[in-house]
Amino acid sequence: MSDATHTGWQSPTTASSISRKARCFRWKDYRDANQQKVMTLDAGEFIRRFLVHVLPEGFQRIRYYGFMGNRYRKQKLARCRELLGMQQSDTPAKPKEGRDYRDKVEELTGVSLRECPFCRQGQMVCIEVLAPVASRDLSFMDTS
Repeated sequence: MSDATHTGWQSPTTASSISRKARCFRWKDYRDANQQKVMTLDAGEFIRRFLVHVLPEGFQRIRYYGFMGNRYRKQKLARCRELLGMQQSDTPAKPKEGRDYRDKVEELTGVSLRECPFCRQGQMVCIEVLAPVASRDLSFMDTS
């Protein structure tokens, strides 16, 4: 899916068949000996998955390289800490207890995500978390 955002979602390397209601495309299953497989998604689910990979306006995609590249990252960061005279740490930093993304947003922007955006007096309460829509498995593709 991610290569579709870079090469274009109509790319002949990924597109298998397209209709108004569904889209078939090829993908590589790395867990199954890198076999090429075909997946069929309804149009809404395909667009949702496609848009997950599109960055918001003003954001830039970052690819790590140099000492932050995947290969030997741990050893290179340890060497950087050594050169900077920092303490070596084998254990990851523990997140602060009781804090979540809403606290971080409020700390950075001064806007509370817990406060009602309209009256500024009431507190926002999570009533329900909606599950993602499961795509239907289409056993055949009508190309007419």
